[in-house]
Amino acid sequence: MYRLTTFKPKSFISEFFKSIFLIDFIKGLVVTFYYQRPSENITEQYPKERPSVAERFRGAPRLNKDPENGETLCIACKLCQLACPIDCIEVGSEKIEKKNILTTFTYDIGHCMYCGLCEDACPTPALELTQEFELATYQRDFIWDRKRLEDGPVITKYKR
Repeated sequence: MYRLTTFKPKSFISEFFKSIFLIDFIKGLVVTFYYQRPSENITEQYPKERPSVAERFRGAPRLNKDPENGETLCIACKLCQLACPIDCIEVGSEKIEKKNILTTFTYDIGHCMYCGLCEDACPTPALELTQEFELATYQRDFIWDRKRLEDGPVITKYKR
C-alpha cells in the first residue's frame, strides 16, 4: 500500500516567507560582517611602500661582483648549470692559461622555479637569488644575459 504524505500548511508558509524575505541570505551576511571588523583590517600601500618579504624568499637572480676590482666572482665551474633541474642556466667559458674565464652567462627566468639549487651549488658567492619579486614585464625578455645579471634587478620606484 502506498502511504500518503500529509500536507503541513505551517511549514509551507514558513518556507514561503523565508524564500520571499531571503532570511538565509541575511543570516549569511550577518556572519560575514561579524568577522569583518574594521579594526583588524590591514591595508598595504603597495606601490608607495614595499611590503616586507620573508627572509628566505628567493626572487630575481644576480651575479655578484668582487668589490675590490669589479670583476664577477664566477669562476665558470658550471656547477650551477649542472645543479639546475630545468636547465635554465647556460655558462660559457674559455680556457686561458689553465684557468676557466667566464665569457657568457645566460639565465632563463621564465622557466626558473627559484628552487635555489644553483645558489647552493656555487662554490663562490657568485650567484645569488635576491629579495626582488617584481619580475613582470610588457616584453618577453625573460632570458637575462651576463650584463643584466651583474647589474641586478631594477627596482621600480613609483611616484604619484
